[in-house]
Amino acid sequence: MTYRPDLAAYLARIGHAGPTPPTVDTLHALTHAHVSTIPFENADVLLDRGIDLDPAAVEAKLIGAGRGGYCFEHNSLLLHVLLALGFAARPISARVRIGRAREFTPARTHVFVRVELDDGPWLCDVGVGAWSLTSAIRLRLDEPQPTPHEPRRLIAEGAWDGLTRRSPDARLFHQVKLGDEWADVCEFTLEEMPEIDRVVGNWYTSAHPRSHFRDRLIVARATPTGRLTLVDRALTRRAHDGSTTVETAASYAELLAMLQREFGLTFPAGTRFASPGLADLGS
Repeated sequence: MTYRPDLAAYLARIGHAGPTPPTVDTLHALTHAHVSTIPFENADVLLDRGIDLDPAAVEAKLIGAGRGGYCFEHNSLLLHVLLALGFAARPISARVRIGRAREFTPARTHVFVRVELDDGPWLCDVGVGAWSLTSAIRLRLDEPQPTPHEPRRLIAEGAWDGLTRRSPDARLFHQVKLGDEWADVCEFTLEEMPEIDRVVGNWYTSAHPRSHFRDRLIVARATPTGRLTLVDRALTRRAHDGSTTVETAASYAELLAMLQREFGLTFPAGTRFASPGLADLGS
């Protein structure tokens, strides 16, 4: 049986009011509101709490407890919301490529959502950290697409036949435009990611010692003027024009206050995150 989330609670959490027909306008609105209100964060990984992908557990955390999460939580929640609203949606597997050379092969530990509408397929990704989409984008190649934040595009490598059949080495890249340059966000082949693959990917992401989610605190959300990204103690504000300012927490008290003020994340006094970059941060 398909899990049905509490739609009223979800819409209240993201601050979306009004009708929600299964249209592209609804898709854009939900994507933008979700990324602006529910932060991307890996705090539970660093607190050794584990990440439970049971849909009810994800809903309890991201909606009921006012927390955030990473891709398997965010995009799983969005997937169930879209299905409950009558969208034709499915999970797609990917490899995150932010800051990674094409020669390096990262693990297939990312999931996003493909949505079929009357005018063709669209992609949503509310769980790729600082570069989460703030609107859906069309599954269409070599076409810069505006979003409320950065321009995006999809490009292909290798031989494709109408994005349905491909050569063994063919792949697609989701890219973001930063200044005058295009940068890879993730790589994918349009292969669906079934639940068991998401469970395995979630284990690697949260528990493997070489997972980058185990060696730094990462928190991010979109804002009306740009992006907020926290990596360990450094909070970066990136404006739409690409300019940045950085604020650094000098103590754990300041860090916890910053998490609450900027991301709505509340942790008890005395909380310590098992990140090497925070090992020398005083109380």
